[in-house]
Amino acid sequence: MSDSPIKTERRGHVLEVTLDRPKANAIDLATSRIMGDVFRDFRDDPELRVAILTGGGEKFFCPGWDLKAAADGDAVDGDYGVGGFGGLQELRGMNKPVIAAVNGIACGGGLELALSADIILSADHATFALPEIRSGTVADAASVKLPKRIPYHIAMELLLTGRWFDAEEAKGWGIINHIYPAADLMAEARKLAELLASGPPLVYAAIKEIVREAEDMKFQDAMNKITKSQFETVEKLYTSEDQLEGARAFAEKRDPVWKGR
Repeated sequence: MSDSPIKTERRGHVLEVTLDRPKANAIDLATSRIMGDVFRDFRDDPELRVAILTGGGEKFFCPGWDLKAAADGDAVDGDYGVGGFGGLQELRGMNKPVIAAVNGIACGGGLELALSADIILSADHATFALPEIRSGTVADAASVKLPKRIPYHIAMELLLTGRWFDAEEAKGWGIINHIYPAADLMAEARKLAELLASGPPLVYAAIKEIVREAEDMKFQDAMNKITKSQFETVEKLYTSEDQLEGARAFAEKRDPVWKGR
């Protein structure tokens, strides 16, 4: 629907998802549920291989939770939908690459939403913060994720002070991958998405499941689980047409044709 806060566009094997909810792209319960449906359908569509998530306009990617909606009765612990807040950060079995193209301010739950992606690209004017502390609440997902991804003391500074930081600092700490001029951001995101979409989807699925499930496992336990085909995606990969295609293509010195089966 044209008045939906979430706009989607299919480009071959790539799905572009735009959070377009003026004025600031804040997320209320209804929007979160729509996003969950969109990302669930992306996950389950065999024709789609990569998603790009961005924000409408040039100023905001997403400021997170809609405090005005909360003041009007949206419960903070309400029904966010199938994938949790923003439809992505708790969506089970998301074994396809997701790119966040941060086109502006990403703070609070908006930064947490970006952290749910696999690769984060940023416009050069984008700014970031976890300001929940100033409104008497906790950046819950960021409190779990950030100390595991960047130095502990930096993560704690950002969480405890809620201070703002720019794209250069975010890249310096490894929070984002690349910075581009705003006018080039979506072109670069699409270029990366096309590269990923041309790759082996079953391998991507195996990588994502291994990384996700092995996060809290000892190295040898994770390796044993892989070699014993106890990861569903790994077992599927090793018995697939695509694995045979990869070997044949290498032997025949040609590009492989991936079918995802």
